Amino acid sequence: MTRHQADVIIVGAGLSGLYAALLIDSSRTVDLLVKSALTESNSNLAQGGIAAELNHEKRLIEAHIDDTIKAGSHLNDVRAVRALVNEAHENIHTLLALGVAFDTDEHGTMKTTREGGHRTPRVLHSGGDQTGKDIINALHRAVKKRPNITVHEHTTAIDLIVEDGRVHGLSGLDHDHAIHLYFAPHTVLATGGIGAVYAASTNSPVATGDGIAMALRAGVRVEKMAFIQFHPTAFFDPAKPEGRRFLISEAVRGDGAVLRNIEGDAFMKKYHPDGDLAPRDIVSQAIHREMYDTWCDHVTLDTRHLDTAYLSQRFPTIHQALKQHGITLGEDLIPVAPVQHFTIGGIKTDLEGRTTMPGLYALGECASTGVHGANRLASNSLLECVVFGRRIAESINQNPLPVSRLALDNTFPGSAPYNYAPVRKKLGLMMEEHVGIVRTAKGLTKAKEELSAMRKTLVRYPNRHPRYHETLNMITVALAVVDDALARPTSIGAHFRIN
Repeated sequence: MTRHQADVIIVGAGLSGLYAALLIDSSRTVDLLVKSALTESNSNLAQGGIAAELNHEKRLIEAHIDDTIKAGSHLNDVRAVRALVNEAHENIHTLLALGVAFDTDEHGTMKTTREGGHRTPRVLHSGGDQTGKDIINALHRAVKKRPNITVHEHTTAIDLIVEDGRVHGLSGLDHDHAIHLYFAPHTVLATGGIGAVYAASTNSPVATGDGIAMALRAGVRVEKMAFIQFHPTAFFDPAKPEGRRFLISEAVRGDGAVLRNIEGDAFMKKYHPDGDLAPRDIVSQAIHREMYDTWCDHVTLDTRHLDTAYLSQRFPTIHQALKQHGITLGEDLIPVAPVQHFTIGGIKTDLEGRTTMPGLYALGECASTGVHGANRLASNSLLECVVFGRRIAESINQNPLPVSRLALDNTFPGSAPYNYAPVRKKLGLMMEEHVGIVRTAKGLTKAKEELSAMRKTLVRYPNRHPRYHETLNMITVALAVVDDALARPTSIGAHFRIN
């Protein structure tokens, strides 16, 4: 059992984890734990961009705040929303200083686009439709230049180390399944979402809800788990009904694409005055209804009235991906369907990212900062990562604490290569059927019963293996989603109950 000592532990190397690490004072040592390779994260997949008003005109700032609260069905923490929007400008300039190159026009002005729920074009992008990838690559280069940051790749976090009501670090497994204990006065969970809990998702397979599950086991407050956002326009491939789905960015609709059902009807104006640029929860629920009414498993995204050359330049990643399926932007209808995309709830934090347990912070998709309410406004997630990443870093920089000297004698089970694939498949299909866009009391109750039985079996047979811990975490967070959904009989935002 190997012990590690640092000033700060950060679990996760998406945008939130990397950005926070880079803003920690260089005199502090940081252990950055990554479950897979450093390059694997959901942030890396983000196409659309990052929402930010660069003109700090009061009218524009208030509009962004208002759009965020409307999209969130007014369940947002207004203080958190104001912090998000007001601090965007500062953090965009920090990203520029770290080497991020946002797309610009011929005059060198950063380009912006409009997405669903936004009344003005305020979404910055990079590489057309590879914003996440470009930002992450820039931050990787910056992290590698920081001698105070030690990256531990292929390291699976297991559980928080808690004593006297405080978090002192965590236990983890390396690639050889050996136990490591990481101690620090400050621990930051930046582990991303729970996409792997569903049979199909836009998320990377590494999104197994690890941080949220660790927090639940430690007795840290978790909230709003019922609010799971489904992206309206994931590419629909009947040959691949499960696994990671390719996302067709909302920015395509921002540039004029139109949703049509299989009968060719443009339907979104029936559901919302903003039509195809309505908030995501409304668009996903509308598509679900159209699929039901037309007895079909998808709708289409129509770009045939738009310029093909422009689309291929503006959306190079989407253009190339669709080409592999014989579809050309600007010429062909694109089959799309909603799919799990983003975890709105998570580990409850204050405005400095502190959780309900001293010594522990949460950041990014695994956190519930109060920004998103019941439904996330498009492209606010990357902004949330940097705004609250800076706030956490500043809180840590201003509050040095003595290092922990705990002497743990925990015993850990042996490691065995058991096959957890059947359990995970059953879990994913169950969540798709009973905890998807539309939910019922009967379906949620059935899911709770089956999930409880699955969790009981896993707990009875512990195993020092990453797949075991991932599977246990997936079932743990799935139960949290179901419990919160059962406790909310009224539909709101991304939580839609029909009884």
